[in-house]
Amino acid sequence: MSVYVITGVSSGIGYGFLKSISEDPQNLVVGLVRNKPATEQKVASELGKRPNVHIVHADLTKYATIKEAAAESTKIVGDRGIDYLVGNAGFPAQFDAYSPIGELGEEPTELDEIADLLFKTNVTGNIHFFNLFMPLVLIGKTKKVIAITSGHADLDFINNFDIENSALYAASKAALNIIVAKFSAQYKKDGVLVFSMSPGVVEVAHFGQLSQKQTEGLMKFVGRAQAYAPYFKGPVPVEGAVQTIRGMWERASIETGYAGAFVSHFGNKQWV
Repeated sequence: MSVYVITGVSSGIGYGFLKSISEDPQNLVVGLVRNKPATEQKVASELGKRPNVHIVHADLTKYATIKEAAAESTKIVGDRGIDYLVGNAGFPAQFDAYSPIGELGEEPTELDEIADLLFKTNVTGNIHFFNLFMPLVLIGKTKKVIAITSGHADLDFINNFDIENSALYAASKAALNIIVAKFSAQYKKDGVLVFSMSPGVVEVAHFGQLSQKQTEGLMKFVGRAQAYAPYFKGPVPVEGAVQTIRGMWERASIETGYAGAFVSHFGNKQWV
């Protein structure tokens, strides 16, 4: 049996993790979400009664809620601790998703607001999450901490293929990768593997209808992604992505060089 604590399980990859992992009744899954009632209703409706699933309220932008979630999770997992601590939740901003950075500067107020929220959610929120839950990881058996990051944060990918979009999001994920390396530097001696992993391009339906300009920006990115990976045909379904990601984090170890690493779902620097 393994114990998992995962943020952002209300939808997308996070919900895919919860669904897949909890299929094994020997696993225990604690899912942290902002909207607990809605997520509990979704789980009950789609997955039925799974006594190994626990939904706990937490908002990465509010420290007090993360602290309360750590206390509640401690009661749930007890002296088993945590085997896999997964920082999956994040803020994907539509503001910068399809536009080059020069265009973002035309709206300085929104740029400031979005940049602040991205950093508070994707960086500071994960610092608090890892710090508050680390005592439970230290008493767990597997001792793995995984941050879900993005290939957008890779400088070689940006520079070699002129990836213009998602500048603020990419910067927040690059900062997260540094934070992950710092946690690894501190806790590797205790046997804790801390690393960041990009999930690849996954069908998570973050955004609704796109304007013509946004569609053009998306198509430009897709074209450059295909130049990077000619076999790229588009986003992969959540179910397939989850299996690939889980296989990767189960194989990864300190001994095989993943401590503090920033890798793809393939375990290397192939992002797509």
